[in-house]
Amino acid sequence: MPTVAPRTIARVVAVVAAVGGALLVAYLLGTFPTAELVTATSGRDLTNEGSGNPGASNAYRVAGRKAGAIVLVGDLLKGALASVFGLAVGGLIDPGGPGYRILGYACGLAAVVGHCWPLLRLGKGGRGVASGGGTMLILEPVVTVIAFLSWLAVAKLSRAASLASLGLCIGIPLAIWFLGRPLAELGFAVAIAAIIVLRHLPNIGRLRRGEERTLP
Repeated sequence: MPTVAPRTIARVVAVVAAVGGALLVAYLLGTFPTAELVTATSGRDLTNEGSGNPGASNAYRVAGRKAGAIVLVGDLLKGALASVFGLAVGGLIDPGGPGYRILGYACGLAAVVGHCWPLLRLGKGGRGVASGGGTMLILEPVVTVIAFLSWLAVAKLSRAASLASLGLCIGIPLAIWFLGRPLAELGFAVAIAAIIVLRHLPNIGRLRRGEERTLP
């Protein structure tokens, strides 16, 4: 019966530990309460005002344009930093191979999960649009910039940030598929989009009833 060399076992353990650690760091980055901290300086509580969502759109509605912009940048950074960290760790584990980009996507997904379902603030997470956007900005910058400009156009015309965000969830995975990216990368992009759509189910219901809150 063949035996596994101790060096091989040590290598596997090291890789598992590195991947697990990277995902944990990414998740914790995602849980950082950007919106709550920004709007608390003006005495506002996003979870009890506006749509109740601790995100950039609600910060804009409740606390103004400056607060909304700061929250947007902060949440983008959560996804972006998580993906950069994943790429760095992946580059050490699989230098020159496809694994580094896969871990970049995985860490971006972990940050989105942390943003939407923060362990210490269950039920008070966001929708994941900006953190997901930060992830895609690192991994697919051209696609994401074009998608963001489209988001701005749809949001401006419809005054409904949720409608524009749902459009991104369709457009970005389709663009990645069209560009012929590896199936694993497409799968992570679809997973991020699916989480965002799931978090927008109440918004979809309000859109169908014509009751969705609009931007100022």
